[in-house]
Amino acid sequence: MGSDSDFKNGRYLYYSRGGDYCKGMNQYMWSFLCALGEAQYLNRTFVMDLSICLASSHTSSHKDEEGKDFRFYFDFEHLKETASIVEEGDFHKDWRKWNKAHKKKISVRKVKDYKVSPDQLLKDKSTIIWRQFDAPEPENYWYRVCEGPSAKYIQRPWHAVWKSKRLMNIVTEISGSMDWDFDVVHVVRGEKAQNKALWPHLDADTSPDSLVTKLQGIITPWRNLYVATNEPYYNYFDKLRSHYKVHLLDDYNYLWSNTSEWYNETTQLNGGSLVEFDGYMRVEVDTEVLYRAKSRVETFYNLTKDCKDGINTC
Repeated sequence: MGSDSDFKNGRYLYYSRGGDYCKGMNQYMWSFLCALGEAQYLNRTFVMDLSICLASSHTSSHKDEEGKDFRFYFDFEHLKETASIVEEGDFHKDWRKWNKAHKKKISVRKVKDYKVSPDQLLKDKSTIIWRQFDAPEPENYWYRVCEGPSAKYIQRPWHAVWKSKRLMNIVTEISGSMDWDFDVVHVVRGEKAQNKALWPHLDADTSPDSLVTKLQGIITPWRNLYVATNEPYYNYFDKLRSHYKVHLLDDYNYLWSNTSEWYNETTQLNGGSLVEFDGYMRVEVDTEVLYRAKSRVETFYNLTKDCKDGINTC
């Protein structure tokens, strides 16, 4: 942030860690963009914690994993170009430095309740507005700040969040290997297929035989067919190979192996420690390959009549 006076003359919005931590990535992004939207509305610099906790649904250990880096998943350089942001570590360093060197402390307004709306803070002159989320769940979710009347004037800056260039390079390699001429079937299985109470037909409707029957009526034989899926068993889709040129994400695991550019860059970013190509990275790559397909077949619109969020939610 530069000199002492730069820090004192800045205006910051700081969010303490709330109940969103270790929740799914969709909730994390919904909350993070609410916070960023409030910072933009207040014309303040947002203090950003780059450390992410990845929810158990996306980890190989099936436990929540802390210490993941925002930059593994998203393009931090683009974010900094489109929004006023300072990393939490740098912010604390400068704050401590100021307090050490000056008797007069930096002015801080602590906001303990998300019900204090952004427009009530608009004229606040404090250097730091510090929102604290100490209440029990669900009162401590960041996105609560953007609910109710606030939703009318807080805009979530979706354009600021792009996927990591490292992952997008993998997407480009995969798409290029199929000459950019391919179709995608998105096969959702995993826990949903096992939960017969909420998804009574999903398992049967995404069985190998069922997939062959349904896809033959939709996709031309012998096309490049990319299967975007959370099914862990690689050979599950072998029956499709008699009809299509089948591609799965794991066919491209050399793109994140220890000889890859991705491996070198993420290891460097992680202070020399290895980075796992985790479940959320897989989702990001699969999703982006899906967007580039000539045609797309979706689980909950084409393959099964079960509802996306379980029975009676269609």
